[in-house]
Amino acid sequence: MLTQRQEAILKAIVRQYTNTGQPVGSKVLVDQLPMKVSSATIRNEMAYLEHEGMVTKEHSSSGRIPSKKGYRYYVDHLLDPDSVSDNDLVVIQNSLGTNFAKLDEIISHSADILSQLTSLTAFTIKPEQKDARLSGFRLVPLGNQKVMGILVTDTGDVENQTFRIPRDMDTDALEAVVRMINDQLTGKTLVEVVRRLQTDLPIQVHHYLESPEGFLDIFDNIISQAERERFFVGGQLNLMGIAGKQSPSEMKALYELLDTNDRISRIIDSDSEGSGITIKIGNEIANSDVLNNYSLITAKYNVDQYGEGMIAVLGPTAMPYSRTIGIVDAFRKELAKRLLNYYHHYYGS
Repeated sequence: MLTQRQEAILKAIVRQYTNTGQPVGSKVLVDQLPMKVSSATIRNEMAYLEHEGMVTKEHSSSGRIPSKKGYRYYVDHLLDPDSVSDNDLVVIQNSLGTNFAKLDEIISHSADILSQLTSLTAFTIKPEQKDARLSGFRLVPLGNQKVMGILVTDTGDVENQTFRIPRDMDTDALEAVVRMINDQLTGKTLVEVVRRLQTDLPIQVHHYLESPEGFLDIFDNIISQAERERFFVGGQLNLMGIAGKQSPSEMKALYELLDTNDRISRIIDSDSEGSGITIKIGNEIANSDVLNNYSLITAKYNVDQYGEGMIAVLGPTAMPYSRTIGIVDAFRKELAKRLLNYYHHYYGS
C-alpha cells in the first residue's frame, strides 16, 4: 500500500491525465493536492511511484502518466464516482421515456444513449430469457413452398424464421404438428422446450411427418434464438478517437471482435458475479492483446422477476473513470425502472 501522500499524488496524476491527455509534472500538482507539499517532495514521491510501477514517463524530460498498475490501484482504492449531473440525468430519463413497442427497441436505444453520454462504445444485454415461457407457435405460408415459423413468448418477444418445405410435404400433417406443439408446450419455459426437443418431441413429430428433421431443425433454431441473450452495440465509431497509436491491423482486429457478438457477450458476462460495477483494465478484459490499451466497465441491472441484464462501456485506459462510473450507475437504475414499467404496461404483472 502507498502512503496517504503518495495516494493523493497518484490520484491527482490520474485525474489530470484523464482530463487533459498530457503528462503531469510536479508544478501542476502543487496546487491540486489536498496538503501543502513542495515541488521537490512531489518529485521524490513521483520517483517512488515510478519505481513501484504506478506511473511512467513517455520520455526522459516529460512528466508522468499512469501505468496500467497505477490505474488498477486508483480504481481499487482511490476512485470516488462523480454524481451524475442534472443534465445527464434528464437526458437519460427523457431518452428512456419514449414509448417503445418492443423490448429490443428499448435495449438497442439504450446502447446508443449510453455511448453518447460517455463518448465511449457501449454495450447492452437484455434480461435473460431462461424463465420465458412459450405462448404460441404458428406457421404462415408465404408461397413458393416457403413458410414462416413464428414463436411468441410470454415476455412479448416474437421470433421468426423462414424455411422452404418439400413439395410433397403433407401440409395437413404439418398443421397437426403445430397443434401438437401448442397443446403440449404452451406455458412451458424455453429451457423445458429445448429439453423436450432433445428427448421425446422428435419421436412425436415423426408420427406426423416421415422426414421430421428439417422441421425440427427450424423449430430448434427459433427456440434457441428466443432463449439467447440479445446484445446491442452503440458508438462503435467512438473507438476511432482512441485509435491514433494503433496500426490498421490492430484496428481491424478490434472491429472484428466487436462484430462477433458471442465473443463480446462472453467477455461481458465473465463479469456477471455480484451486483456491483466491475472495472477491467488491459488484458484483464480478455486473453488478447487487442484490448490491451482499453478498459471495460460493466454493471448489472435487475428487473425483478424478469431477470437481470448487463450494460458496459469500452474505452481507453485513460478514460474519465469517476464520471463514467457515475453515468453507468445512474443509467442502469433508470433502465431497470423503464423496463419494469414496460413489463407492467404490456403484461399487467
